[in-house]
Amino acid sequence: MSRVASASAALQLTRKLSEAGISHPGVLQALAATPRELFVDGALAHKAYENTALPIGSGQTISQPYIVGRMTELVLTAHPAKVLEIGTGSGYQAAILAQLVPQLYTVERIKSLQIQARQRLKRLDLHNVSFKYGDGWQGWENRAPFDAIVVTAAAAEIPEALLQQLADGGVLVVPVGENNQQLLRIVRDGERYSSSVIEAVRFVPLVSGALA
Repeated sequence: MSRVASASAALQLTRKLSEAGISHPGVLQALAATPRELFVDGALAHKAYENTALPIGSGQTISQPYIVGRMTELVLTAHPAKVLEIGTGSGYQAAILAQLVPQLYTVERIKSLQIQARQRLKRLDLHNVSFKYGDGWQGWENRAPFDAIVVTAAAAEIPEALLQQLADGGVLVVPVGENNQQLLRIVRDGERYSSSVIEAVRFVPLVSGALA
């Protein structure tokens, strides 16, 4: 896909996302500026600007652009300086966030995906991202607290470690559930947490324990 074709397709996609309810100008600009074809297998490049999830190997997917935009908007409600992402995956969500927040930390349990994501973000000249190879259920304790945490896989239950690593007033954006998943926005107020259901979603499961 040529650079001109990519830019044109990205612009068309962001128009569709705007019509679907993504309204934050910065989020739309970041989505338009990010070449999604870099984050998928070459054989799927022709589908890169469809509003759909695509496989990226190792049983994982790159989320549909609408969900990436929606979750990014929810993260930005915290006006964050420091964000933790659980599940680097292809690096696409990280690429969007890195254009909008001063410092991003991201954790991935599959080494091959982490290596590829790091290379992609370097290619895009995004250098405000710190990477960790580890179990996302445990967060990144020695870099906490975080103004916002976003989880890009569905947790069977809300990971306690992530709640504890939120700054006071911080926002956790996390899909929860197995068959019937809901995207939640959780806000910390001291030792109390309030949650709101955003919408029904479908994510791969958040795996705990052994790394791959």
